[in-house]
Order: sequence, then structure tokens, then C-alpha cells
Amino acid sequence: MSTNTETATLPLTTREIQLASRPHGRPVPENFRLAESELPELGDGQVLVRNRFISVDPYMRGRMNDVKSYSAPFALDAALDGGAVGEVIASRSDERKVGDIVVHSLGWREFAVLDAAATSTARTDLAPASAFLGALGMTGLTAYAGLLKVAEFKAGEVVFVSGAAGAVGSLVGQIAKAMGASRVIGSAGSPDKVARLLELGFDAAFNYNDGPVADQLAAAAGERGIDVYFDNVGGEHLEAALSALTVGGRVAMCGAIAQYNSTEPTPAPRNLMLAIGKQLTLKGFLVGGYWQHMGEFVEAVSGWVADGTIRYDETIVDGLENAPQAFMDLLDGANTGKMLVRI
Repeated sequence: MSTNTETATLPLTTREIQLASRPHGRPVPENFRLAESELPELGDGQVLVRNRFISVDPYMRGRMNDVKSYSAPFALDAALDGGAVGEVIASRSDERKVGDIVVHSLGWREFAVLDAAATSTARTDLAPASAFLGALGMTGLTAYAGLLKVAEFKAGEVVFVSGAAGAVGSLVGQIAKAMGASRVIGSAGSPDKVARLLELGFDAAFNYNDGPVADQLAAAAGERGIDVYFDNVGGEHLEAALSALTVGGRVAMCGAIAQYNSTEPTPAPRNLMLAIGKQLTLKGFLVGGYWQHMGEFVEAVSGWVADGTIRYDETIVDGLENAPQAFMDLLDGANTGKMLVRI
């Protein structure tokens, strides 16, 4: 096994962001705490990683509630976790050597001790390390699998993406165009984001703050309507998409960020009955059910990234201490592309 012999230089503690209290509605700074904790001694088969970037993602809001869900809630007074990419600085594993750049799930902290088997290598020959938390990581696989495996997109179809300037949505639109979509429509929350979507190759885009989503989508889709809706938002957007979908249309239900901070039950779309007559398919999904497509995804998307077919944006916030604010800003739509914290 490889070991790092410079133990005197290795950290014994790590700074981390803990969940101090459970948010009610929109998270506030008091829900988080910057703390320091001791690092466990490295065991056989384990590595010590210095995190370079950590990911903050909308799904984390749900894990801050003490409710049963697809993923265990975050514990109070303990470090949060999430995607991270960093450098192995000590190893007791034959699988990972010092200097390797790896992706893992112990984010929200500066250093992490974990099993080497719980890491994957970031192919920094293909793209910068941060891309493996976004376009070439879980974010990209979410877009790829949701569009192709869940919504069963086919060339020639019209695709509508909500929250399209976000990390997932911007990739969905570009993948659809790369695979022959006849038209791709996106919604976003500011004029700058709308302009960016058009730069990325979307055929049409609108600011959902400019008026009813249903009216703006109908204008963008025209009489042809849409065949596929990739839903990152829920609520009014889902209702509008149901009206615009053609017979046999499909909805990939990825997220509902419009409802994550709601303190009262949110009504279902008022026109859900349209799903019957139009024979629609609405399918929710979690990216964890599609890991078997990771190889196929990386091969396809890394090629598109390399030749410029697909471009990705990153909003980078510096400093672990600023991770809670970055997360709160993410929920308010302050990011374009992937929201990352650089450590």
C-alpha cells in the first residue's frame, strides 16, 4: 500500500460547515456554523483528501428538514456533506496515490478522510477538476439521463427546459441541440440569463418574471407545441408545460425549486387532467438510479466539451466560510451554471 511518510505536515483537524438548526422556509445564516473538528486516523484502504472545490446544490435544502425522504436528513451539529473534488495528500490504499485528483461526497469541509473505494478519479486530462462536479459529473449525468433515458428524447423533437440557466438546465438544452432537437426553449429569471441561453444555442428563451409562464411558453412554442419538458422548477412552469405538450409528450421531473422553501402545501397543477387526454408521461427521477450510464455519458459529453459543442458556466465563491451564503444565493437563483465554493 502507498503511504505518505510526511505525517508531520498532515493536518490533524479540519474546518467544516455544520447544520446548527433546521431552516423554516428560506435558510438563514443562523442555520449554519463554521466549526473545527479532529480528523480520524487514516485506516487501511483510506485516503486523506484536501478539497479544492465543493458543490452546493438545490437538493440539499430537502435534507435540512427532519423528514423521511430518498436521502437521509442532515444531522444537527454535524458537518453537512455533498459533492467535492480534491487532491489526495495521504493514502493507505493501492487504488489511490498521493497527488490523485478525486471526486467524493464529503464536501462542506476543507479535509476529508474516507475509503478510497468511495472516490472516483477526475479525468483532468479531459477538463479542469471543477468540471467533475458539474458538466462531467453528477450534474451532467442528471441532464443526460433525464433527457435521454427518462424523457426518451428523439431527434426532431421540441424541448422546453425550466431553470435553464442553472447547472443542469443549461446542459439539457445543449445536449438536446447536439442530438438533433428541432427547437429548444428555456426559461430563466433575469435578462442576462436569457441572453446567455441564446448564446448557448437555445432557439428561444424567456424571463419568467416578465409575465405568465403559460403565455410566454405558448408564444415561444407556437402551434407546434413541445414534445419534452425537463422540469427543474415545478409549480407554474409545470402547469404551463402541460398545456403546451403534444399528444404523447413526456416530462422528466428533476426538481421543483419553486417549492423548496415553501412552508405551506403547494397545489398541484390545476390542469393535470390534460395528462389523460394527451396521454402524457410524467416521470420523476433521481440520478442515483442512472449511474450505469456514466461511461456512456462521459464519452459523449467530454467530446462535446472538447470541441466546443457544449459550454458550461460556473459561479465560484471563494472560502469555506462563505459556503452557506453561496447555498442561500443558489436557492435565490444568483448563479449562472454550477454554483461552486473554492477552498
